[in-house]
Amino acid sequence: MADHEPLTRDQLIGAMSKGMKPRDQWRIGAEHEKFGFDRSTLRRPAYEGPNGIKAMLDGLTRFGWKPVEEAGHVIALERTNADGLTSSISLEPGGQFELSGAPLKDVHEICNETGQHLMEVKQVADQLNLGFLGTGFDPMWAREDVPVMPKGRYVIMRSYMPKKGSLGLDMMLRTCTIQSNLDFESEADMVAKFRVSLALQPIATALFANSPFTEGKPNGFLTARANVWTDTDPDRTGMLDFVFRDGFGFERYADYALDVPMYFAKRGDAYVDLSGRSFRQFMTDGFDDVLPGDRATLKDWGDHLTTLFPEVRLKQYLEMRGADGGPWSRICALQAFWAGILYDAPSQAAAWDLVKDWAIEDHERLRRDVTRLGLKAEVAGRTVREVAVDLIEIARQGLKNRARFSGGMVDERGYLSELEDIADSGVTPAERLLELYNGEWQGDLTRLYRDFAY
Repeated sequence: MADHEPLTRDQLIGAMSKGMKPRDQWRIGAEHEKFGFDRSTLRRPAYEGPNGIKAMLDGLTRFGWKPVEEAGHVIALERTNADGLTSSISLEPGGQFELSGAPLKDVHEICNETGQHLMEVKQVADQLNLGFLGTGFDPMWAREDVPVMPKGRYVIMRSYMPKKGSLGLDMMLRTCTIQSNLDFESEADMVAKFRVSLALQPIATALFANSPFTEGKPNGFLTARANVWTDTDPDRTGMLDFVFRDGFGFERYADYALDVPMYFAKRGDAYVDLSGRSFRQFMTDGFDDVLPGDRATLKDWGDHLTTLFPEVRLKQYLEMRGADGGPWSRICALQAFWAGILYDAPSQAAAWDLVKDWAIEDHERLRRDVTRLGLKAEVAGRTVREVAVDLIEIARQGLKNRARFSGGMVDERGYLSELEDIADSGVTPAERLLELYNGEWQGDLTRLYRDFAY
């Protein structure tokens, strides 16, 4: 039996609003995923085995990472830094290695954290004859070639995904992303940040487009990862039109989340399959056929929020989810891009001026167009490239205004240089890869693993 009073809708709203922080406490959290591969065969490593994913996790414990187990399997690592902030390494369904960084003060700290992580990963991987690659979509291997990690939630998701879209299993097994997590100080600030960042997510998608290959050959997309999200599960993906409508706030997002069907509830180490069921019913009546007498908890609500996959996601912070995986430099660049726009009030206002007149239907169309056209896509009479050039200048000014300096007295603007090159040239990372594939590589995609591994 549950030992608590039934949850109320106000508690659900309150759980999200607890994320509000005064400006001087705002932090940036960076996440990135990457594909492991066996250097001899280029195949994705299995969980078990002498050079498997578990061996990677075990090897990283020498750097102070502590294992996290589920049902007897090590499925993640955690480490707390000198300031008491925790970062984690976790596994996506196909063994994609994810660093969820600590909430840090500036992009300098994030880039240092990321660099240290990649150095540690490389030291262990070298001993196991493994490499790691940052792209948005697995360039070589089919779904059936990808080993699946032993995490209970993934069993439920793999069964449910094909019922809701044709590409959900690709999302789970064959995609990697870079993410930026940012704070807000009030409900009004959350709404303003959500609106501008959601509208701009396709611009970031184009700038970071880095997945033009599937199963060893060009796939017709610049970002196959972003295309996957257009047919994964319409209940929990997309551009969330209601965010742009009057009255949006924590309450409206909670109602949206309540209407998204559940995947599971976690009880101890076990994941109970609740796929397709209603969280509202879990709160009020429960599901006595599988969880007799049990009712939803705030922990269940937090877990449920992680199973929503819109282009921007609200938890106790906002997650920017539109970028393909890529090299170390672009992991840093994404953080600089969003912090420059959203953590400086004049820059955020300038960015909103760029997008405030876009029609609701423009958002979803643009999200789909950039998957193939990248910076050549158009919105409201302008190319995405033109918008991107303006945005990067806005971000530069925002970072200048933030005035966060490294030990060398350099501010955060330098992290935007690669994005400036992309926007100024109008050539996405994916198009540069295609140039290499059709030119110097002569169609040999093994060169991607050799030339672009971390």
